[in-house]
Amino acid sequence: MKINNKLRVMELFAGVGGFRLGLEKANPELFDVTWANQWEPSRKAQDAFDCYSSSFNTGEHSNEDITTVSDEKFQELSPDLLVGGFPCQDYSVARTLSGEQGITGKKGVLFWEIKRVLENAHPKYVLLENVDRLLKSPSSQRGRDFAVMLATFRDLDYSVEWRVINAADYGFAQRRRRVFIFAYKNGTTFSNEQKEINMQQVVFKDGFFAKSFPVYETPYKDRLDFDKLPKDILDISDNYSFNFHTAGLMKNGEIFTAHVDPVLQKSTTLQDILLDESLIDEKYYLSPEAELKFDYLRGSKKIERTTSDGHKYTFSEGGMSPTDLLDKPGRTMLTSEGSINRSTHIVEVNGRKRFITPVECERLNSFPDNWTAGMTDRMRYFCMGNALVVGLIEIMGKRIIELEEVDMNAKIQLEFALN
Repeated sequence: MKINNKLRVMELFAGVGGFRLGLEKANPELFDVTWANQWEPSRKAQDAFDCYSSSFNTGEHSNEDITTVSDEKFQELSPDLLVGGFPCQDYSVARTLSGEQGITGKKGVLFWEIKRVLENAHPKYVLLENVDRLLKSPSSQRGRDFAVMLATFRDLDYSVEWRVINAADYGFAQRRRRVFIFAYKNGTTFSNEQKEINMQQVVFKDGFFAKSFPVYETPYKDRLDFDKLPKDILDISDNYSFNFHTAGLMKNGEIFTAHVDPVLQKSTTLQDILLDESLIDEKYYLSPEAELKFDYLRGSKKIERTTSDGHKYTFSEGGMSPTDLLDKPGRTMLTSEGSINRSTHIVEVNGRKRFITPVECERLNSFPDNWTAGMTDRMRYFCMGNALVVGLIEIMGKRIIELEEVDMNAKIQLEFALN
């Protein structure tokens, strides 16, 4: 059934618009991004925001510190779907000084701005992205930060699914592992359907992620866990730790988590996304001096070092291929891409070694060619290192459309029954 009403979307930490681009690729008629915020602190130039604003001509584009946006603004916007890729920070909490006003998170932690949107706007769906180490942080209390997040969603009447997805496993050109978090309001049609399915079946077969990113349905018996979150979020912050696996579900504070193995799809390779060599500017080819530097950086090494207090130790680093293999997907792209850095991609074509170009970086993230044109190369690399793989969001957008169609059918059936 065709959905008649558009979904109002709020995009936080929007960058150059990867979430919006993916949703619009899924269905430009359904997803209506009414407000998007992108602000880079301590920078005069706002390159990502400028790129976003020039790429999209509808909705309100906000270039302000999200912490200064009023609660009333969020209430006014009233989104159906909240999306964003937020920083991995310290999510610990503490009692307020009076003790009577509950708890407070550390100042500057942007997840608390997501919480503020949820408290004021109550979106039906939330789709977030983060680095996969979020599930294990901090190292001194494994899983605490993610548990604080889950408890926050629980206390605001949401259920949550999560999945670590490597884009290359599902046909894309980059081996980029990120954790995606999908939260949905309890009481929705989707939520009611999930109640009828056991938690393991949700994660492995019938949940939000499993339908679109299939996994093998036989779990590792020693790599799945159940638990229940403590009721007091301060208790979680101070004492709780847990081994969150690569996929899971939380509803009403109950947790099921498991390691899942993806049903692999044929990957796109580096060779597939490279430009024709006749189009490559000479500046991207390595000089003999740069080749020597990369040979050293990418080679194995053992270096004796001394700490400030005189302690000597050996720093060891394993070797890697002198150039990136063209018949494999690219490695995870970082914000340092294009610099003299071990993590930078180096390809060899027709006997010459070179950096990958900004356009090829855009292709690694499945953006259109020249999406970031107009910035310096340094900023184009930086923005793509921060971006997500757009094609993954397109797939998730289509899954949200399926949920909306089911919800609409349920409402029609209810109206028919009442009449």
